[in-house]
Amino acid sequence: MDWPAHLAAANTNLATFRKADPDTAAAFTGLHAATMQPGALDVKTKELMCLAIGIARECTDCVGFHAKAARRAGATREEFADTVAVTIYMGGGPAFMYGAAALEAYDQLA
Repeated sequence: MDWPAHLAAANTNLATFRKADPDTAAAFTGLHAATMQPGALDVKTKELMCLAIGIARECTDCVGFHAKAARRAGATREEFADTVAVTIYMGGGPAFMYGAAALEAYDQLA
């Protein structure tokens, strides 16, 4: 998959929804801002958790966005792969497929 192109298309879809329902979009954006601030957990840990949940829930867009954000937060490829491995352990075959795609996203979204 071409992850940069995929995320560009996802952003276009999100912009369209923001125009259709700005209140809901703003509320979700506010939730994101509130929860992803450094707290008891740092942003990198939170992004790796989001990645794991995106893989487990089979959300391709979530995988891409959180792969990019995890890199930006300083996650190494080894930390990323370890997160994928734990997700595979807990999620079985579907997590293996999405986890492998997530590592591809990590590599493409430098």
